[in-house]
Amino acid sequence: MFGSLRVLLQVLWAHLLCGWVLGSELTFELPDNAKQCFYEDIIIGTKCTLEFQVVTGGHYDVDCRLEDPDGTTLYKEMKKQYDSFTFTAAKNGTHKFCFSNEFSTFTHKTVYFDFQVGDDPPLFPNENRVTALTQMESACVSIHEALKSVIDYQTHFRLRESQGRSRAEDLNTRVAFWSIGEAVILLVVSISQVLLLKSFFSDKKTTMTRVGS
Repeated sequence: MFGSLRVLLQVLWAHLLCGWVLGSELTFELPDNAKQCFYEDIIIGTKCTLEFQVVTGGHYDVDCRLEDPDGTTLYKEMKKQYDSFTFTAAKNGTHKFCFSNEFSTFTHKTVYFDFQVGDDPPLFPNENRVTALTQMESACVSIHEALKSVIDYQTHFRLRESQGRSRAEDLNTRVAFWSIGEAVILLVVSISQVLLLKSFFSDKKTTMTRVGS
């Protein structure tokens, strides 16, 4: 019983470490005519994945560029709504990835990115891997993989929910302004019609000119 509890606690601890150690995840505001860069130290041979998505703003697009320590471009896309790029670091050093909204003159964006560096650490680093996994250990590995999938799905659903809410709020604002405009136009037309009808029934003053003989 205590052995099973120890294994479960070890799985949960490893799952928390995976969330803390591996990669960066951030949602940030990108103003119009602005560029934001981030830096990550990567060891040669490390597999990395950059995933990003524009949550709100304009046409939901942004420029993205990834460079190695020597400034060589590894990835470059223009006006993308979302994308994912996986690569293996060929050099040691600081890699730079930037998001640019310089093509937009008045619309700011909300951008989410997830930069994963390396693979997950083993769940049982102190265990002898020569022997096969026990049934409990296999179950824990399955639970761990399922939890990672759940976290990924939750993240994507939150992003989609946020994007949908932003579009709904934007649509609601447009409908409100359109309704106000229609009300103003209706009021102006009504007043104009009243004044026009009034002019038809108003008394017209005539000028009498007396002509002398």
